[in-house]
Amino acid sequence: MPELIVPTSRLHRSWLAAREEWAPDAHQDGAGLRLACGGDLTDPGIFSAWIARLRLQSDTTADPGEGRVHATHWWIVEDDTYLGAVDLRHRLNGFLLDAGGHIGYSVRPSARRRGLAPWALGAVLPKARAMGLERALVTCDDDNVASARSIESNGGVLEDVRTTEVGRKRRYWITL
Repeated sequence: MPELIVPTSRLHRSWLAAREEWAPDAHQDGAGLRLACGGDLTDPGIFSAWIARLRLQSDTTADPGEGRVHATHWWIVEDDTYLGAVDLRHRLNGFLLDAGGHIGYSVRPSARRRGLAPWALGAVLPKARAMGLERALVTCDDDNVASARSIESNGGVLEDVRTTEVGRKRRYWITL
């Protein structure tokens, strides 16, 4: 049975195995890879520092950094196997309102088609409500049919499809 856990250095090897499944330039929504600061995540020390940055990003007393918002990160795991990531951005800035949304998620290629994406999105929605959000914006690439279905199965209502700085995005609102 999958679960959401706080990112941990304990799953370093499993995370690395998952990373090998993605193309080198693939974007992994919700994974917080931008916080890795270009470091070599195969190095256990650099990996641990990245995990610490992921955890710190949810601390509302800490500065999230230039152009960033506070976000809470979770990993989707099953039996100590990293399957993907999901994050909840505490508020929207201009970029997130246009293209990124409140919630981002990704599932490693070998774990897809198991219902993990809609499950993870559904598991985060009560956390967003508990944080005080009345509705959540969730976006996906215009051609990502599987993600659109995941969002719609969780109550997403399509507001629009727009061209953004990162491509064409479908923008859905979910009432919490």
